[in-house]
Amino acid sequence: MIFETHAHYDDEAFDEDRSELIDAIKEAGIVSVVNIGASLSSSRASLELADKYPFFYAAVGVHPSETGELTEENFKWLREACKNPKVVAIGEIGLDYYWDTPDRAVQKEWFLQQMELAKELKLPAVIHSRDAAEDTLKMIQSSKLESVGGIIHCFSYTKEMARIYMDMGFYLGIGGVLTFKNAKKLKEVVEYAPIERLVLETDSPYLAPEPNRGKRNSSLNLTYVAQKIAEIKGLDYETVLDITEQNARKVYHISEL
Repeated sequence: MIFETHAHYDDEAFDEDRSELIDAIKEAGIVSVVNIGASLSSSRASLELADKYPFFYAAVGVHPSETGELTEENFKWLREACKNPKVVAIGEIGLDYYWDTPDRAVQKEWFLQQMELAKELKLPAVIHSRDAAEDTLKMIQSSKLESVGGIIHCFSYTKEMARIYMDMGFYLGIGGVLTFKNAKKLKEVVEYAPIERLVLETDSPYLAPEPNRGKRNSSLNLTYVAQKIAEIKGLDYETVLDITEQNARKVYHISEL
């Protein structure tokens, strides 16, 4: 029973075999998938996937690198989209100083507005933060986003920062990077963090784990991530699957099947 908390099956990388792959994912024991919006168009596509496949859910939101497309008018559509019962989160939202476009003021403005939307609608947030550790944390703290909680997607910071987020009630999204040989910092975080604060994710089609690094990623690769967590924490593989599934259901407020 594997819960995929973060994927992008609307991505063009899946255009040729999307339906076949989604069928294979279900047959492989992936019981739930949250397809994550990263723009207005991908949020619409996430809703379509969630409406089409019973085991799919949607997060709607605009990635920091896409916030230049947002206006007060189309932000109203985002709010309306959240009324769909298959929407379980606002995301992915946050700050990205690696690409650093649009400018940071625009990213911050829409990060704040989307956090306010999450609180207004009482939905958890899926947080994207790249090379923006300090500003992301400050904005989350000042907005009191812990009132709704969420997932720090593709967690890549120190175990000290992990502790701060976990103390606020957030979960850490752990994906294929954990299997990389140079992922020392993330392995330290996983060793340190309680299993009750970790969720499995792929960020498909990106960040495929070893031994498939560099290839198109899919939820079928979550077994490698779970196995690495089990190895690092000295836990049984099935225990990791069970607890991370329960964690995902808690954060997304999805009841048992």
